[in-house]
Amino acid sequence: MRRHVAQLCRQLGAEAQSFSGASTSGRTEQACWAASAVRQRWLSAIAQHAAASGAAATAAATAAATATGGRRGPPSGLRRVRLMLQNYKQLSKMRLSLLVVSTAAAGYAAGSKESIDWAGMGWTTLGTMMASSSANALNQVYERFNDGLMKRTMNRPLPTGRMSRAHALVFAALAGGGGVWLLAEKTNLTTAALGAANIALYAAVYTPLKQISIVNTWVGAVVGAVPPLMGWAAATGGLDVGAAVLGAGLYFWQMPHFMALAWMCRADYAAGGYRMISLVDATGRRTAACALRNCMYLFPLGALATWLGVTSPYFAYESAFITAGMMLTAAKFYGSPTTPNARLLFRASLFHLPLFMAAFLLHRLPNTNDDKAGLLMLNARRLGIGQPLTAEERWQGLHGDGSGDISREQQEEEDSLAQQALAALSRVRLNFPPSPFVPMLPLSARLTCPSKASCEQAAEQADHLEGQQQQQQQQQAAGSGAEQEPPPSQS
Repeated sequence: MRRHVAQLCRQLGAEAQSFSGASTSGRTEQACWAASAVRQRWLSAIAQHAAASGAAATAAATAAATATGGRRGPPSGLRRVRLMLQNYKQLSKMRLSLLVVSTAAAGYAAGSKESIDWAGMGWTTLGTMMASSSANALNQVYERFNDGLMKRTMNRPLPTGRMSRAHALVFAALAGGGGVWLLAEKTNLTTAALGAANIALYAAVYTPLKQISIVNTWVGAVVGAVPPLMGWAAATGGLDVGAAVLGAGLYFWQMPHFMALAWMCRADYAAGGYRMISLVDATGRRTAACALRNCMYLFPLGALATWLGVTSPYFAYESAFITAGMMLTAAKFYGSPTTPNARLLFRASLFHLPLFMAAFLLHRLPNTNDDKAGLLMLNARRLGIGQPLTAEERWQGLHGDGSGDISREQQEEEDSLAQQALAALSRVRLNFPPSPFVPMLPLSARLTCPSKASCEQAAEQADHLEGQQQQQQQQQAAGSGAEQEPPPSQS
């Protein structure tokens, strides 16, 4: 304000000196004009100074309100604790950590037997939450400068200065160490080793790789596939082929999810200095093709879960139906790689994962610790892949250990009658819808006859064979009743 006054005084003196050579009337007129001009500049300077002061005061008040939660003066102790908890929530990426915990819980349920150890599941999810929070905190410590350049991340605690790097590192160390110790103490060493390895993979490999190569997305997908393996290992004490179903499901799901996100936020990723596939793909077809391809990889997982004895056959159909919905959005994104289509695929992926896991848990089968690799090969041989089944294996496939209610001779007789019925229906075409699933699944059939006469002849032969089978059953029942009748008593 003083600078403005001094400047106006100097201008007034200079104008007064310029009037010295003019006449009296002219000097009077010019002095009046100069005084009016000085007055206007004076008022304008005062208005500008007031506006600048008001803007500064408003900005300061806004900053103070943000720091204190809308209250005047320094925040109270309770309010300070709430703000710190909010900072921890952002530092640990709470939503992402909850998603990780849900997949670990699904893996624990899938690996459990008839009853689920809920206490064990609780310790597993808590340890997984702490490990995930540690990895996310280390990620933000490393990317503090880059997060400040992106709209999505510039309001995090570290870029805004609400938390120091040392504070974040202490939080990450305590959460990671506590989580791994908890997993080792309450579950087993395999689960703890998976948790520690995943922290290292996320913080030491995936995070720096984001600024180096587009391969970071695939490495990040591996990180996301580990939590269900942790849940399975916590429930069973180890890993086997059955754990691969949920792990593969998480891996393939992440690709369309993150490809859609990378295309929607490609400008933001470029500003942050991250190497994403969308930044080297001008048309978007490469990004969309990767998303569509991984949606297709999700299709056989339902059949694989059935073959491994992890779920009932119904999950195979439900999984294919759920995946088809997301694949349609991926196909639309591939046909027209635009931001609205990428957003549609992103939203479809958000619906797909909870539906997939819910269907998996609804149709899960108790884990009997059988040889799942051998079971997979046996089901493949039932489909005609590999070495044909022997008669003993076919018998065990139908009746388990052979301790059923019918004898092997009766089964062979029924097989003979069934072969005769099939021979009678040899001129009837039996068409099944194409399905990659095992023969025990509930498939619908459609009978078509080349002519009416052949259908009538086949029906007559089938009725005749059915009548013979009923007569044989009645004779067997009568014979068994005669054997059980006690002999008459002698008087």
